[in-house]
Amino acid sequence: MTILAYDFMRRAFVAGILLAVIIPCVGVIVVLKRLSLIGDALSHSSLAGVAAGLIMGVNPVLGAGAACVAAALGVEVIRRKIPQYAEISIAIIMSAGVGLAGVLSGFVKSAANFNSFLFGSIVAISDFELILVVGVSLAALLVFLLLYKELFFIALDERAARLAGVPTGAVSFIFTILTAVTVSVAARTVGALIVSSMMVVPVACGMQVGKSYKRTVICSVGFAIAFTVAGLFAAYYLGLKPGGAIVLTGVFCLALLLLVKRLPWASLARRAGKRTGKM
Repeated sequence: MTILAYDFMRRAFVAGILLAVIIPCVGVIVVLKRLSLIGDALSHSSLAGVAAGLIMGVNPVLGAGAACVAAALGVEVIRRKIPQYAEISIAIIMSAGVGLAGVLSGFVKSAANFNSFLFGSIVAISDFELILVVGVSLAALLVFLLLYKELFFIALDERAARLAGVPTGAVSFIFTILTAVTVSVAARTVGALIVSSMMVVPVACGMQVGKSYKRTVICSVGFAIAFTVAGLFAAYYLGLKPGGAIVLTGVFCLALLLLVKRLPWASLARRAGKRTGKM
């Protein structure tokens, strides 16, 4: 356990585990709303904010947060204007974010600082960024718990939720800001190019195990924490990039779960469980 003897690794574990708790909570709602690629759109847009922050001498994480919030609001506006083609909003915002990031990156003096946001640098986060991660994670978790039922209702059927008296506009706006801030902070740790994987892969694993919404959320968080810890250990002892190691661990686990579910004995166990439930 010499890995915990280093201060930068302890910071990495704290930040990683906190993000592993909140990212799947956001990811479950995103997946249920059929907007799984919104993480890609926001993370690519965050690169424009990173470049702008480096150019203006502002902390890149704050620049990424502002860009993500603007991009998330843009997705929501376009989605409401063209509800029958909601997914087109993601493609439009992603294209705008990539184009703006490409233009602004040409004015960044230090390419190394900008490139560190592409694949993340969780072992190099500063004390300020760690405080930011802690604050955002706690605030996001509190909002998710307070709006637990409303978010679930809107994710399943927004029209029915509106008819039932749920303030869908306000809840959707809060969730949009929540998603944007979470993605912007996670982009610094696991990387802008793979943050969407952290939002979707643990949820996909949780759906293979959980039999209800609540269990899926709990399992998704558990998987995300396990992937983060295993990925950090692999990165330290094998000399790998932490963000890539975390995501590949999750993808391997998902492939293993899907393979196990296809085995004959697994299908027999599911059928026996259904018969027992009926009895």
